[in-house]
Amino acid sequence: MKQADRIRNLPPYLFTRIEKKLEEAREKGIELISLGIGDPDLPTPARIVERLQEAAQKPDNHRYPTSQGMLQFRQAVASWYFHRHGVDLDPRAEVVTLMGSKDGIAHIPLCWINPGDIALVPDPGYPVYGIGTILAGGKPEFIPLRPERGYLMDFSSIPTEVAKRAKLLYLNYPNNPTAAVANIGFFQEAVEFAKSYDLLVCHDAAYTEVTFDGYRAPSFLEAPGAKEVGIEFGSLSKPFNMTGWRIGWAVGNSEMIEALTRLKTNLDSGVFQAVQEAAAEALTGDLSHLRTLLQTYRERR
Repeated sequence: MKQADRIRNLPPYLFTRIEKKLEEAREKGIELISLGIGDPDLPTPARIVERLQEAAQKPDNHRYPTSQGMLQFRQAVASWYFHRHGVDLDPRAEVVTLMGSKDGIAHIPLCWINPGDIALVPDPGYPVYGIGTILAGGKPEFIPLRPERGYLMDFSSIPTEVAKRAKLLYLNYPNNPTAAVANIGFFQEAVEFAKSYDLLVCHDAAYTEVTFDGYRAPSFLEAPGAKEVGIEFGSLSKPFNMTGWRIGWAVGNSEMIEALTRLKTNLDSGVFQAVQEAAAEALTGDLSHLRTLLQTYRERR
């Protein structure tokens, strides 16, 4: 039986290959420090776990959730963005709940990429940007992130004929894996570039809260005009040590959010509501654990 081309052409997932090598080394008794997937080894704050325990006792939470997500959680995301970034969001039209930000990053090409279309993908970068594009029948065009530019994408280096064929532009700052950071000026450049070529920007903002040395990461949506051309993916995984909980969000351009929500209604049945209640508690409650978290990372660094 022949597999579909989209699966046969799909490379093995990078982190799965790394995990296999780690497992082989551990079986030989080798002590390791993993430089693979970013998976916090510190516990989820107790207040969030307690909220999950309470929410899991509610019978209503054991029914199908909505694919867009509980309004309570979407309101918490909107409140987070207003207080953290000064960005106004309509929780009903500009926020969708995701099963982790990877969910949205992988699926957004299905909403906008037709066979043969291009997505501009940072290199090096999170493998899912390219994989999602391939699954949608598109072609990832890898744009080098060079040290002489501080690993910021150089929009002027992208050939005009490539930019004209592109539909999506993936960005990720603070950057994985280079640790590069961006300011609002860079995001303004991205907005202008997107408008010039009728592109949609997809900003992966998983690491905005894990910053050091006085730097505080902005949101892409803080740039003037950003909501006209793009969305931002956020996650509770890194700042709240919740990688296994599988919850995140996409926010921004209402048309892009509607398309992603429509896709999700046909692919999944949403995030367990008890997890959404606990995630709302994470975003709206005490954030003092972040000081401890970052201090631990400083010491390790």
